[in-house]
Amino acid sequence: MKQFAGRTAVITGAGSGFGLEFAREAARRSMNLVLADVQDDALAAAVAELQGQGAQVLAQKVDVGSAAAMEAFATAAMARFGVPHLVFNNAGVAFGGLIWEHTQTDWEWVINVNLWGVAHGVRLFVPHMIAAAQQDPAYEGHIINTASMAGLLNAPNMGVYNVTKHAVVSLSETLYQDLALVTDQVGASVLCPYFVPTGIHQSHRNRPAELKGARPTKSQMIAQAMSEKAVTSGKVSAAEVAAKTFAAIEARQFYIYSHPQALGMVQTRLEDVAQGRNPTDPFKDRPDLGEKLRMQLRAEA
Repeated sequence: MKQFAGRTAVITGAGSGFGLEFAREAARRSMNLVLADVQDDALAAAVAELQGQGAQVLAQKVDVGSAAAMEAFATAAMARFGVPHLVFNNAGVAFGGLIWEHTQTDWEWVINVNLWGVAHGVRLFVPHMIAAAQQDPAYEGHIINTASMAGLLNAPNMGVYNVTKHAVVSLSETLYQDLALVTDQVGASVLCPYFVPTGIHQSHRNRPAELKGARPTKSQMIAQAMSEKAVTSGKVSAAEVAAKTFAAIEARQFYIYSHPQALGMVQTRLEDVAQGRNPTDPFKDRPDLGEKLRMQLRAEA
């Protein structure tokens, strides 16, 4: 996709992190913006900033895990600007801990946002994008799903987050292959960032009241502390990742990485799979970290 000006970008999770940076990049390219976020104040601030730069913006508070809310959002988006050209299924939350300690509401919350949010975006926008391509040989579209390096790896004590991000990678790879069967005018990418300061470690601030969790377990508190340290110490910015993402859209590149140096761990995992060997110790290069985590988890509460 080469032309952006006057076209439309739909972005979920647009109030902060990657979503806000996608919106800023799209605005710099003179695109119309359709923004969704579950956090009112963050969304309002984003709208004020982007409209102040001259962008045409439609914004709605949306729980991306709700089918009805996403259907209303998609209807409003197309009523205002027509069929979008870019769709960023970006909203996501983080939650860790030993996988057997997740409650049903933990699973529901994370799956609703991380997986259902992407699935709703695909089912509601892609058919219209394909129809637009069939009717107009000049139409170009692209879907970008935000997964994670956790969708290519299986770090311990990250439970449901790993599961949902693997699902998003699978969904996105299938979407890419399915699109190739029916059109050359609509592409797809999957974004797999590593540790980038986005605020995702504070996901609990927007957890729905009806899906509030029980008192966190020791492993969940350890995961929260590790996530906060890793995310906030990231050296690659969300703005840099957004710039890489738009470059990938222009190049029709499917896999997008914030930290390509982390792919060595992915290669090791795939070699484990291909050779049928047991999963490699994720701490083999930093045994001190692995020992620390084991000691924390095995210590008496």
